[in-house]
Amino acid sequence: MDTLLHPSYFPSISHFVAMAQSDKMVFEMEDNFQKQTNRNRMYIYSPNGIQLLNIPVKHSKQAHQKTKEIKIENDFNWQKQHFKSLEAAYRTSPFFEFFEDEILPIFEKKHHFLMDLNFETMEFAAKCLRMKLDYETTTEYFHKIDSSSILDFRFLVDGKKDASQFESYTQVFGDKHGFLNNLSILDLLFNEGKYALDYLKNQTLIK
Repeated sequence: MDTLLHPSYFPSISHFVAMAQSDKMVFEMEDNFQKQTNRNRMYIYSPNGIQLLNIPVKHSKQAHQKTKEIKIENDFNWQKQHFKSLEAAYRTSPFFEFFEDEILPIFEKKHHFLMDLNFETMEFAAKCLRMKLDYETTTEYFHKIDSSSILDFRFLVDGKKDASQFESYTQVFGDKHGFLNNLSILDLLFNEGKYALDYLKNQTLIK
């Protein structure tokens, strides 16, 4: 079965559960940008609990702007801030050092378009998971998908609409704050490493 998804910033675990269990992915390219969604944010497990990392974007005077046209605001070094937050959160995790040299260049590059960054983060995660990223992109927007051959998981980009609950795994600060469900794929990757893909394949999504 094919799966329709929004490209997002180091996507949520639910996003990657859908991807890992899909025959082929289709990424939405024609939608309008919506604030306060995972299009430009991810959630990690910091020493103080859940932490939001948000990519600043340039605001347009247009009422509606397509996500693929959204530009990143690079007037301050948010990349450095995000990487420092990841270090504080995962430096002591089992697999952070294993992936550190590969992920660092993403935060050293000045991306201009949000969509380019999102695809790079998804490709990075897929490579680390040793998961084939076989995908197509849309050329037209449809509010509803009437097809028995494709699952519409675009709602997963809005965390408020994503009610997925997954099996717990060991997290760095789990003894302090308990298990935090459905964070960025990075949380699973840094904590579970080579076992992460098997975990994704064994989870159940709420459709």
